[in-house]
Amino acid sequence: MNRILIVEDEEVIRAALKRLLERRGYQAVEAGSVEEARARIEETSFDLVLADLRLPGAAGTDMIAIARDTPVLIMTSYASVKSAVEAMKLGAVDYIAKPFDHDELLLQVQRILQNRLLARQAEALKSDVSRSYPVGGMIGNSAAMRDVFERIRKVGPTDTTVLILGESGTGKELAARAVHELSSRRDAPIIAVNCAAIPEGLIESELFGHEKGAFTGAVSAQRGLVEVADGGTLFLDEIGELPAAAQARLLRVLQEGEIRRVGSPHARKVNIRLVAATHRNLENLVAEGRFRADLYFRLRVMEVSLPPLRERGDDVRELAQFLLDKACRRLNRPPLAFTPGAIQAILAHRWPGNVRELENAIERAVILCDGDNITPALLAIDAEAPEAAAIGEAVSLEGYFRRFVLEHQQQLTETELARRLGISRKTLWERRQRLGLPRPRENGQQ
Repeated sequence: MNRILIVEDEEVIRAALKRLLERRGYQAVEAGSVEEARARIEETSFDLVLADLRLPGAAGTDMIAIARDTPVLIMTSYASVKSAVEAMKLGAVDYIAKPFDHDELLLQVQRILQNRLLARQAEALKSDVSRSYPVGGMIGNSAAMRDVFERIRKVGPTDTTVLILGESGTGKELAARAVHELSSRRDAPIIAVNCAAIPEGLIESELFGHEKGAFTGAVSAQRGLVEVADGGTLFLDEIGELPAAAQARLLRVLQEGEIRRVGSPHARKVNIRLVAATHRNLENLVAEGRFRADLYFRLRVMEVSLPPLRERGDDVRELAQFLLDKACRRLNRPPLAFTPGAIQAILAHRWPGNVRELENAIERAVILCDGDNITPALLAIDAEAPEAAAIGEAVSLEGYFRRFVLEHQQQLTETELARRLGISRKTLWERRQRLGLPRPRENGQQ
């Protein structure tokens, strides 16, 4: 039951408010002055303070400091814009003028209490995550992950550009968000952009904006995502897919702190922190002339390398349990457990799609499960993963992707292929295009 302190010097009004609030299920406590209210607060805690502006001996706004973290709703018969603004500047959560409608007051009280509850739940969740997982909800105790956590902790509070490396599905966006949450920009937005998901002809406009008439279809001026991220963090995923022209514009952002919209002769100042990620070898792209060397050196001020799941040892077991609990909550299922055989299958599988593939397999198993346990059959993974083992450690992820697709595309649909690889159908299509692997029917085979 929510407890509300009413600070009002007129006894009739105070008693009426108490009855009104108690009829709605609130617990109401009365005080006739600021000093009396101070004594009440020292005795117990409250969820809301409802204080009159004009009180004997001290103003009702003095309750804001006394109440500390408890929201204070100011009420007054001296309604004016000036007094409202002053009360809000001092920290009042809201302001209501007498005489007020009872329903109006109750609605304000309900809204304030709901907002406070949501804020406390969010803070508790954030605190719980911080206690349970070292950095930004990331899980793991392997040596490789401890190194990741340590790097994020060190670079997070700075404004340094960060380059996150790792195979597809290793959690690069989660690492970027952890960097953002540890920075002084945490209250500003983090804008995430997948460079591989935007058509090459549109990516400059999407990132840097355009002026009206800059190209066919530009019927009005538009801010780019870099401008939207002003004051916060810009996360560019798959930056290795960025076209040359966009690379040049991005370099200017990093060097000069300014952008020029497509079709505009004028530059605009922006203040962003850049976090980039890729699963590709940028040094090789630089050597091939497909990525600017000067941009590469600007990006790799601090590198964070996320290990693939197959190199994280017993982290896989902890991750699997976390993802199982998460899937059960999201799908409104009672808690489930892995059988010993399922655990062995999870530990034996090489997980070419990494955490994303593991999460997909567990979610599918939860949906199909009719009992209390997740079995190897429900996970639908090959415990030995012969096709992955045959490839060996030295072959790249793209090499594995090529071989897996060519060996299975005749037997599996595109949806099944994507699920086995732990990626979306859109990503599967994009990689087919990039690697020159059209679907069989495009070759006249189906």
